[in-house]
Amino acid sequence: MDLHTILDRFANGSLSLSDVEKEISIHAIEKIGDIAKLDVGREMRKGIPEIIFAENKEYKDVIKIALAAIRRNGQTVVSRIRKTELSRVANALKKNSLVVEVGRKSTTLLASDKSFGRKMIGAHIGIIAAGTSDIGVAEEARLVAKAMGCEAMVSYDVGIAGMHRLFPALKEMMAQNVGAIVVVAGMEGALASVVTSMVDTPVVGVPTSIGYGFGANGIAALASMLQSCTLGLAVVNIDNGVGAGAYAASVAKRITRK
Repeated sequence: MDLHTILDRFANGSLSLSDVEKEISIHAIEKIGDIAKLDVGREMRKGIPEIIFAENKEYKDVIKIALAAIRRNGQTVVSRIRKTELSRVANALKKNSLVVEVGRKSTTLLASDKSFGRKMIGAHIGIIAAGTSDIGVAEEARLVAKAMGCEAMVSYDVGIAGMHRLFPALKEMMAQNVGAIVVVAGMEGALASVVTSMVDTPVVGVPTSIGYGFGANGIAALASMLQSCTLGLAVVNIDNGVGAGAYAASVAKRITRK
């Protein structure tokens, strides 16, 4: 629950004072056996829900942690699920009467209770992917932003090899007054600098591990973005769509806060 929900429930009598104290304690954790400790107050403190990094976790542990997080907070993001287990994880969550959205070409999903009322607060971000191979990382950013109550305008496969594809997308994002733009690009990663040079909106660059030969696995894209001479570009780690989505949504939410 976020702070507004907690206070609303206290005001209408559905939460006691002791319940409120428990909810807002920065020390509040929920132990899940001996495998995990949920930071149950994170969403209230930061506006970012529990995100479960699944890559090196066993299937049964992923499910156990996800169900506990949803029981406590109504939703969770599960990122970087093994491709061989993606369908299995998604189906297991659906069998628990949960709403599950899997990102396009992605191994990340957003799961929530059917009764969960996600507050879309009017904040908007843009997400641009240079190529089709970058969509999976871009979808990570979109799902995290959605979990934070932030809507995303997306435009995929608009890299610099065909620059004319980019302009309509940027024009629409500027017309919608997005609070930040996430640019996802592999190979030489130049798209992030190009976008930053054309807008007055904060841009978050996400280098991806798409590429081969010299500077492969995202090294060239990361170096290019870090060396950008265009001001207004922040850069996250290679393939870190989750971090980019959280940062961009945080910026957009701050802008819309009354």
